[in-house]
Amino acid sequence: MKPYIKELEKALGKEKVLTEDFQRFIFGADWSPRTPEEIFPPDVVICPKDTEDVVKVVKIAYKHGIPVTAGGGLTGMAGGAVPIHGGIYIDGLSLNKVAEIDTDNQTIRCQSGVTLQEVVDAGAPHGLWLPNLPESKWSCTVASAIACDNDSTFGMKYGKILNALLSVEIVTGTGEVLELGHRKTHFTSTGYKLKDLIVGSEGTLGVITAATLKLEPVPDHRQVDMIIFPRMKTTVDFLNRLLKAGICIEGAHINCKRRLKFYTHAYRQKHGHDPEIPEWAGALLAIILAGDKEVVEWQRAFVMKTAKEFGGQQVLEREIVEGWWISKHTLEFVPFHQKWPASQLEKKFGAADPGVPMGRLEEFYEKFIATAEKYKLSVLGMNAYLEHPNSIGFSLSCALFVNYRDQDEVNRFRQYFEELTKAAVDMGGTMSTYMSDTNLKVPYFEYEHGASAKYMRKVKAIFDPKGIMNPGKKFPYKAARPAKKAKASGRRKR
Repeated sequence: MKPYIKELEKALGKEKVLTEDFQRFIFGADWSPRTPEEIFPPDVVICPKDTEDVVKVVKIAYKHGIPVTAGGGLTGMAGGAVPIHGGIYIDGLSLNKVAEIDTDNQTIRCQSGVTLQEVVDAGAPHGLWLPNLPESKWSCTVASAIACDNDSTFGMKYGKILNALLSVEIVTGTGEVLELGHRKTHFTSTGYKLKDLIVGSEGTLGVITAATLKLEPVPDHRQVDMIIFPRMKTTVDFLNRLLKAGICIEGAHINCKRRLKFYTHAYRQKHGHDPEIPEWAGALLAIILAGDKEVVEWQRAFVMKTAKEFGGQQVLEREIVEGWWISKHTLEFVPFHQKWPASQLEKKFGAADPGVPMGRLEEFYEKFIATAEKYKLSVLGMNAYLEHPNSIGFSLSCALFVNYRDQDEVNRFRQYFEELTKAAVDMGGTMSTYMSDTNLKVPYFEYEHGASAKYMRKVKAIFDPKGIMNPGKKFPYKAARPAKKAKASGRRKR
């Protein structure tokens, strides 16, 4: 046993320090396509109960120069919380207490390992909810949502996690505790907005231990519909028209025809076949309206009337719509037949997550298909999530099926990933919108950020002077010692 692990046991107690192979192995991978030889278990797993436990861990890590990676439900799809350089893994799920629900100010204060669904459950008795809800809400933690800046089903009205984040507590790379933000107010003009730096930081600036989030009143009524359009561009023009008219859209998702099949798993389980979509359909818009029932019904009538003016056709078969909604949000499923595990039996879900300007969505979709075909990969489809409040801002999921047991296919997926994400930058967009940078984008981080990358390095050095916080993510990391192949996992240096 390494000497620093004995220090951890003395400081925290042995019950919070896990060292057995079977305990460490499960933290060596997430949902990203990687072969069994690319699982990277940490040297030790820590299960802290409070911020002071995390402080003790980081101070020992800082003393010895040991890498520290913090993670939550490990539902990431690009390896953001995988401890690729070993060292200490902090299991954030053990920080799982809700400290306060402030109904007057519509806020919640909780530890970082509380899941997003648990936040919703805590607010429900008070008529409040957290709209930042991805499909992984039952396993995605508050800290994970902040660290990777994830997407939400309801982003077109409420935005991303930054729009809900009021204040965040972190432990820096030296073991100092900082509270960043503006307490329970929604904005401030004082100081620098250091809180915002933590969103999308992937744990490279510090370990998130608690947060204060803004909650919203639960809407009285919600209406979910799907409309078929001949082209993606037509769909974008249609949404622009609705916004110009003053329609309040809670959520909007533009699916290509192929992607819809993934989200109608419940329909396929019941009927034994995919729903029939007209051949002329180039895009399928899922649109969500919410509020008072009278207002929602009036807005819905306007939406459907306007859709016809744009050549749109409402999907009248409610089972298709409800199948998408179940798969996307409620996650009700036939036991052992839910879409995620069922689709992973032979090949794994793999995606690039770029963002492009609104006027280039159609062009980028064509690039997505061409790039997938170039590398001989099986296309799952593209979903354009709209994640900016009351305007059109795309977060794209360009998804494939990847055989993670085949190293050649995994390598081709990574070539696809690099080419497609660079193409987004070339179109005036960004390489990542919800997975963050991870180690996959390290080789071309400066491709997007240019000269500003050196200032980002300086910011990291202030928070993490020894570079031990989730090393290898965003920036290259030179390990203090060569990574050794782990018997239980086949860990190897990358």
